[in-house]
Amino acid sequence: MKEYLNPEVIGRIAGIGFKTRQPVEGTIAGQHRSPLHGLSPEFADYRSYTPGDDLKNLDWKAYARSDRFYIKRFEEESNLRAVFIIDSSASMQYGAPEFSKYDCAATIAVSLSAVLLKQRDAVGLAILNDRVQEDLKTGGTPSHLAKFIEVLQRVELIGETDIGPAVSQVADQIHRRGVVVVLSDLLTPLDPFYESLGKLQHAGHEVIVAHILHRDEMEMPFKDSVIFKDIEGEEEIFAEPWAFHKAYQAAMEEFTQETRQRCQYCGIDYLQILTDENLGAVLSSYLHNRQFGGAKTHRGRMSSLGSPSRKENQSEKNRENSPAPETKSLQ
Repeated sequence: MKEYLNPEVIGRIAGIGFKTRQPVEGTIAGQHRSPLHGLSPEFADYRSYTPGDDLKNLDWKAYARSDRFYIKRFEEESNLRAVFIIDSSASMQYGAPEFSKYDCAATIAVSLSAVLLKQRDAVGLAILNDRVQEDLKTGGTPSHLAKFIEVLQRVELIGETDIGPAVSQVADQIHRRGVVVVLSDLLTPLDPFYESLGKLQHAGHEVIVAHILHRDEMEMPFKDSVIFKDIEGEEEIFAEPWAFHKAYQAAMEEFTQETRQRCQYCGIDYLQILTDENLGAVLSSYLHNRQFGGAKTHRGRMSSLGSPSRKENQSEKNRENSPAPETKSLQ
């Protein structure tokens, strides 16, 4: 039985913590911004007085300046609800027996969950391939982490990768806005997956995509003749890797760049992780940049590659990248 609780990784990120970039809805007092307004110490904004409002919230200084009544609104602090969605298709078992792509994703999820639970936040878990295999509701108690790990340990990596519909199903079950972290190799039909991310954004969730890959998948290091077997099926192909090595690397680079750019354009965090990297260093760098990097630019919700909004986004990019037209002055 594999143990996904790695003290070294947690030790690297515990001091940084995890904060949201947008308001979340929680059930207890916490350290994240809430869309609900109450009487916490942090001022949010003003609104006009309406009959029935509590007079103790009137701002008399604003009245003295404007001769109009205004109510002060304050920002409630809230605890975060984070849901981790992990790809459990057969392709996630690729890698060394002791540490596959799935093991990498599970270790990341457990490490971040440990930090969130320490902050009095709540975490949930959904494990899926082309359907939802496991669904652990959000919880915020220290013992919840043990349940979290137990679910991860009993998963069988089977089936084809088609996580888009399953992610959409999970989105329908999350009723409070929070953070959703998707961990997958993304070797899946991209249109339904992008649509599911757009659905999560539409519901007000902050979305993070952790793209888990093995270095072999990025670099194709094989030199001798090999037989490639479809890990999710029965197909086998005999090939000479040297014949298509450069073309393969170019295709993988295009694939990862396209995904990264689409996520960044839509305000979604994209984090590419190779299984042989130091997870503590990768996660601490990400959390540090997230903490001090400022707000994300949101220029539209995620949509499928063939949707009208995608074409509009691409046209806008093309206009931005095109040189300005030359002008001639009239003498």
